[in-house]
Amino acid sequence: MNRLLIANRGEIAIRIARAATDMGLPTVSVYSEDDASSLHLRVTDEARALPGRGAAAYLDIDTVIAAAKETGCDAVHPGYGFLAERGDFAEACAKAGLTFVGPEVKHLELFGDKARARQAASAAKVPIIRGLDHATTLDEAKAFFATLGAGGAMIIKALAGGGGRGTRVVLSAEEIEPTFERCRSEARAAFGRDELYVEELIARARHVEVQILGDRTGAIAALGERECSVQRRFQKIIEIAPAPNLDEGLRRQIIDAAVRLAKSVGYFNLGTFEFLLDVSGRAGAQPFAFIEANARLQVEHTVTEAVTGVDLVQSQIRLAQGRTLKELGLDCAESLAPRGYAIQARVNMETIAPDGTVRPGSGTLTAYEAPNGPGVRTDGFGYTGYRTSNAFDSLLAKVIAHSPSRDFADAVARTTRALSEFRLEGVGTNIAFLRNVLAHPDFAAGTVHTRWLDEHLQDLAAPVEQRQRFVPAAASSAARGSGHAGAAVKSKDPLALFAHDASVKAERTAQAAAETETETPDMIGPDGSVGVASPIQGTIVAINVKDGEAVRGGQQVAVVEAMKMEHVITAPHAGIVRAITMAAGDVVREGFPIVFVQPAEVEGGAVAAAEAVDLDHIRDDLKETIARHALTLDENRPDAVARRRKNGYKMPRENIERLVDPGSFDEYWPLIVARQHQRNTLEQLRRNTPGDGVVAGMCTINGELFDDTRARAALVHYDYTVLAGTQGSRNHYKQDRMFELAHRFRLPMILFGEGGGGRPGDDYIGPRVAIDTKTFTTYSQLSGLVPMISVVNGRCFAGNTALVACADVIIATEGSTLGMGGPAMIEGGGLGIYTPEEVGPMSFQVPNGVVDILVKDEFEAVDTVKKYLSYFQGAIKQYEAHDQRQLRFAIPENRLRLYDMRQILHTLADKDSVLEIRPKFGIGIITAFARFEGRPMGVIANNPHHLAGAIDSDGADKGARFMQLCDAFDIPVLNLIDCPGIMVGPAVERTALVRHCTRLFNVGANMTAPLFTVVVRKAYGLGAQAMLGAGSLVGFFSIAWPTAEFAGMNIEGAVKLGYRKELMAIEDPGARLAEFQRMTAEAYDTAKAVNAVMGGGIDDVIDPAATRQWIVNGLKRLPPVPLRTTKKYPYVDTW
Repeated sequence: MNRLLIANRGEIAIRIARAATDMGLPTVSVYSEDDASSLHLRVTDEARALPGRGAAAYLDIDTVIAAAKETGCDAVHPGYGFLAERGDFAEACAKAGLTFVGPEVKHLELFGDKARARQAASAAKVPIIRGLDHATTLDEAKAFFATLGAGGAMIIKALAGGGGRGTRVVLSAEEIEPTFERCRSEARAAFGRDELYVEELIARARHVEVQILGDRTGAIAALGERECSVQRRFQKIIEIAPAPNLDEGLRRQIIDAAVRLAKSVGYFNLGTFEFLLDVSGRAGAQPFAFIEANARLQVEHTVTEAVTGVDLVQSQIRLAQGRTLKELGLDCAESLAPRGYAIQARVNMETIAPDGTVRPGSGTLTAYEAPNGPGVRTDGFGYTGYRTSNAFDSLLAKVIAHSPSRDFADAVARTTRALSEFRLEGVGTNIAFLRNVLAHPDFAAGTVHTRWLDEHLQDLAAPVEQRQRFVPAAASSAARGSGHAGAAVKSKDPLALFAHDASVKAERTAQAAAETETETPDMIGPDGSVGVASPIQGTIVAINVKDGEAVRGGQQVAVVEAMKMEHVITAPHAGIVRAITMAAGDVVREGFPIVFVQPAEVEGGAVAAAEAVDLDHIRDDLKETIARHALTLDENRPDAVARRRKNGYKMPRENIERLVDPGSFDEYWPLIVARQHQRNTLEQLRRNTPGDGVVAGMCTINGELFDDTRARAALVHYDYTVLAGTQGSRNHYKQDRMFELAHRFRLPMILFGEGGGGRPGDDYIGPRVAIDTKTFTTYSQLSGLVPMISVVNGRCFAGNTALVACADVIIATEGSTLGMGGPAMIEGGGLGIYTPEEVGPMSFQVPNGVVDILVKDEFEAVDTVKKYLSYFQGAIKQYEAHDQRQLRFAIPENRLRLYDMRQILHTLADKDSVLEIRPKFGIGIITAFARFEGRPMGVIANNPHHLAGAIDSDGADKGARFMQLCDAFDIPVLNLIDCPGIMVGPAVERTALVRHCTRLFNVGANMTAPLFTVVVRKAYGLGAQAMLGAGSLVGFFSIAWPTAEFAGMNIEGAVKLGYRKELMAIEDPGARLAEFQRMTAEAYDTAKAVNAVMGGGIDDVIDPAATRQWIVNGLKRLPPVPLRTTKKYPYVDTW
């Protein structure tokens, strides 16, 4: 790096020039036509003019790069603001062979898009505020605000840029539309982009940001945090490093989060990661959340420099030169620890009235004497005689005070002293306001928040007698008195008197001209018209009337922009416009009349705001929106409906209507279309690919049974009538949005997966790997976090199947076919030709365990979804019980006689509350959900009709997986045991029984959801222990019926093994048999429940009719389930 161009102005350009000069690096500055007197031109080695005036000149990428090339520069530093966060500028620099001193293009683009930045933070496990992570429409903003409920508030923000531009708070629904348009206009003016997004407003928050540095090795260093809570309308006023009165643990968490996010994106060079700390005291509120990252040097970088001793600008340059953090000595956290406190006060050319009105000022500086002394630094660009311009930001100087003391009050005192020494005359400033802030006890205590300044504005803006520690102008002039009588004319030229007279007259003429600019303008115009004045100094954005036009009282006549905010100027009365003094683009001073309106009666009434509005009128923009949405509805898609009816199937919207509570479904992204623009017109895509084959949104389900919180759900329904339900790029994008929202807000996910898998026909330009789709990741990450339910009807292959099979439960209709590869893939692999229905029919996908629940049709599937989901939603109030006395006769007295375990389950549970899972697979074990007095439970039971209830591999897999599912969501499990043991023999050992059966031990022994155990007949050996969670003492209770038997193994086998020698000693076969039968009978008697429990290990032998009461009482005695914010398991096993 040989020569550096500074693509900025004012104090930051001077700051960069000083840092570069200290390094021996020559610098070049640039300036606009109206900025030629700025001080930054004088501190660089060369200056180059830019064509144009105002900020626009500094935003012209081509001319800035041309200036760099023409002056022999090989590097560019953008400073902050202007082009600093423009990825296209950094990219243009690279193409021109210029080193961009700042982050890489990818980081500028990532963090320049606030929505993508939020997504990156979420991916790095950094908490974020609830909001919409994309360019938001007005309707979306309104819809989001509605979700916040009574008392909710939100922030509208510019998607690009930073610094509070295009940012406003909305407290009521009526404010949304005008605020949205203002933010859009401000964002467009500041960043050249008008996209906005919205976030929930945290009513009480501290604004804390972390300074990050990264090198090209991937190393990241954090230089501590700064507090920026003292701000007005999101414009920072005072910054502090480090944040005072901040819990050390929380400080560490915030810094760690910033480092984690920076590392996750491989951040390079300097950046600031900003967070809000919730100090509202809301129950359950997360302590802090990421809001944005500024990929640039910050205005307030100075306080970090003060407390760490690190020159951040030089660090930027050296990192851009290829140096590493280790080489710069910035890899050691201990050496970067802050020393004392530093405060930066932004001195702006503005005054603030007690009502909050901000009045920007401009003029000529008649005095500019910056403070100094121990621990005081001033970064500014003023000088005596400098004529300021309101075409730029009002910031004139930054006063930075550092105290090495650990007492924050010492830094406050030093900053106050420094401001009292700042002699600034000729323009109005906010110094008095800053001193009032510093003097407030809340500031000294470190208890301010982002709305604190607005709440205390009246007090802070009130005039207070303040001591000034400098000599004011009048005294200064008197002290310099020369003692001359009259003018001191030294020339002996006889014409010197006349020359002096001419000089005085010229000076008076210039002074009169200057005074004309500030004198009170005449407010009376032609024909007695009255001037409509600008209430503030600023740039005219629009003139909305014409000369001679009739206007009504309250009608908008002009818009003036100042301090990044637009002010609407309205006519104070009805009348005729008689003169217009200014034009769009002109800079008007405060109090100057923009238009003159002659009072008169005009048609339409005196006050435009009183005009009646027809609330039933549909505007053209709304008509277009309604028409677009209509294309997605079934009534406007007769051909698609007919195709579904031909196969006896339902449309997605019919299933959704049956599933969700009336009026609760809010559809997301209904207007997207397939990415097939190279082969279709937009109109064709709208009509033929609505929603890109997916209907998705938020809803409530079972709202008649549960409150709003428990009834919440998200759903995604593939639409087979759109390109056979295949997965296109926008289809995936839409699902990613839904799955991420489900993850962030803990919403159960219902997926209707009918479709043919990946779609090969979308528009793709250039090569691609085709396996970088995020959808499968975002969906799989829901596992174990929220209930996941899949529904299959018709054909489901490939990618659709992959999503379906990641769910906790698969519900399929009888005519479905489900496979990882469809006919085309099978044929393409040279594996034969099959019809879709031959690939994965229910005839084997149900008994092999792939499908959990088989139903007749789609509506039965929907009803089953509602029933299944209800167990995860909680208890219900209405229930009906069976006569429990039937259970006394459920087990035959003949211990060899079979019985129906399912009948026992249905009798125990509430009527109609049982839903069996995978009934045709692993049939030796029954798994089901059921309710007991309305409370949900999982049930696992032995089936004596299969292997007498012995456990085989499939049964073990089925039972272990079901117990894990229940445990993941803290659902208690009831075990009904009649188990002669784990199945034995070579045939079952070939199925890897050794590994499969022990899954029950590992799952059961590690569950935290309670186990309730009821032994109804046999409880033999390892099989019974596997059912018990590895032992009878694991559960909340273990009880037995009188028919129960307990033994370490099969009783006959135990007698044969235990008494083998004794039996062998009896030579007579008849006598030996008789002795064996006697021993066996004695062992059976010992194994009976009432005898076995005398040694402990079972809590009681009970009347079977009392079983339900034991279960209900047990449920009542469980502690409340803690609210989970993280997963209990990384995922729920799909098998």
